[in-house]
Amino acid sequence: MKAAASAARAAAAAAAADAAITFDVLVQPRASRARFGPRHGDRIKLAVTAPPVDGAANAAVIELVAEAFGVPRGAVEVIAGASSRRKTLRVRGATAARLEELAP
Repeated sequence: MKAAASAARAAAAAAAADAAITFDVLVQPRASRARFGPRHGDRIKLAVTAPPVDGAANAAVIELVAEAFGVPRGAVEVIAGASSRRKTLRVRGATAARLEELAP
């Protein structure tokens, strides 16, 4: 009985680690400093210091979001808007509660 409960907890923990949140952002490249938030309409504003050239701004966005959520950079993915200021991001291993803390 204990082994089954332990296995169930382990499976739930693995599922939580694989869970992902998706949210929309508005990127401000060439900002004076990197910053997460505040909300800008229905999007979250992300300021990055990198210019929008050769994917530098996207890489900076991924690094900023990964650091804010405490996940590896590989857990952050631009799923829409790679060449636009308006992007949709997916972050694996993050929670909606943490997103609300970062950008209330």
